[in-house]
Amino acid sequence: MKNAPQSPSEGPSEGPSEEEAPAAWQGLPSWLLTQTAHHAHRLVTDAFSAAGARGYHYRLLATLAEFGPSSQAGLSRRTGIHVSDTVGALNELADRALIERAPDPADRRRNVISLTAEGERQLRRLEKPLAEAQDELLAPLSPQERRRFTDYLSRVLDHHNRR
Repeated sequence: MKNAPQSPSEGPSEGPSEEEAPAAWQGLPSWLLTQTAHHAHRLVTDAFSAAGARGYHYRLLATLAEFGPSSQAGLSRRTGIHVSDTVGALNELADRALIERAPDPADRRRNVISLTAEGERQLRRLEKPLAEAQDELLAPLSPQERRRFTDYLSRVLDHHNRR
């Protein structure tokens, strides 16, 4: 039996293709965003996978690069990655010497996570496949349209994040 199509306001799933979706859904921003999110997720996941990484790795490395050393809990909050997933991803990064854990001098019960020089190099290596995935996602748009589209998405997201 074929899976029933998901309503246009529900979260991402392997929903119907555009040809299979009811016409009433096809122009809804929520449906369009969800379908586009599927493509974006696949493109970025495939790009990182080809580079031997995962999205969580990039998010953690980029956060450490921008904000400096942090606790595991702080990284979880800043990245939006659940704390148990943060610990697992940090273990993977530590195994590859991309981050270092050290006891926090202010509270020896917790660790401070720092980016290593190799972690910085890995972050830079991941920027190219990430940019290529963005280019592939937005291929039908001109550079000006890409900027506008990103601005519009940012405004919508900012509005809902403030609520």
